[in-house]
Amino acid sequence: MIRLLFRLLVGLASNAVGLIVASLVLDGVDIDVTSFIVAVVIFTVVYALMLPFFASQLRRRGASALGGVALIATLVSLIVTDLATDGLSISGIGTWVAATVIVWLVSLVAAFILPFLGLKKYLEERRA
Repeated sequence: MIRLLFRLLVGLASNAVGLIVASLVLDGVDIDVTSFIVAVVIFTVVYALMLPFFASQLRRRGASALGGVALIATLVSLIVTDLATDGLSISGIGTWVAATVIVWLVSLVAAFILPFLGLKKYLEERRA
């Protein structure tokens, strides 16, 4: 249970970092601070549902290239979040493509880095 909660928190944090970086880098991505947390939660839930769904659909069709599944899930999650909340707004096709890549890449990197930061702190506290 604790592992699941930890993975959920890392997912929320890494997606938040990805969305923030996209809004800082791209002019067409706007974040409303007051409803940003709702946008991150919706993005994370949609992504968590879409990733295995798309992966299973591609496997069922015999596709061997599953590498793009995370990018597709990120794009769908961005679209749903943009439509469902006021916390995220993206305009322009080029911005949609760039935001998808940036959010995917930054979230991926953050998902690898954040657990190590938390684990290091946890281990330091256990030694003390």
